[in-house]
Amino acid sequence: MKAMIRRNGAGLSIYMSKKDVEEPVVAVESHDLWGGFVLLRNGWLLALPDLAQSTRLPITVEARKQ
Repeated sequence: MKAMIRRNGAGLSIYMSKKDVEEPVVAVESHDLWGGFVLLRNGWLLALPDLAQSTRLPITVEARKQ
């Protein structure tokens, strides 16, 4: 699913337009964010693509729900 990742005052948040859901990221598997899993506040675990560490936010990526 398409997910827009952006940085806000409290940290990272992910918005999924297809589900009309925006949730903050509570945990990340990889310290550079890309190529690992992120846990959202609603309990969803999303796999993010492997991108360069210098990738700028906000960005829309194809994330897989686990």
